[in-house]
Amino acid sequence: MIQAYTVEQVAEILNIGRDKVYALLRTRQLNSIKIGKLRRITDQHLADFVASLEEIP
Repeated sequence: MIQAYTVEQVAEILNIGRDKVYALLRTRQLNSIKIGKLRRITDQHLADFVASLEEIP
């Protein structure tokens, strides 16, 4: 089952501010889906984002 998180939940998971999550979404470093007007980040989006950070030397 796919888990989908709010921006606030992702900020808490990553231990960063909500504004930083929105900045990552704006720059497309972190992907998301829209359900109506709601923005959600799936567990796969989070895994891809963390993996991309590990690739930076």
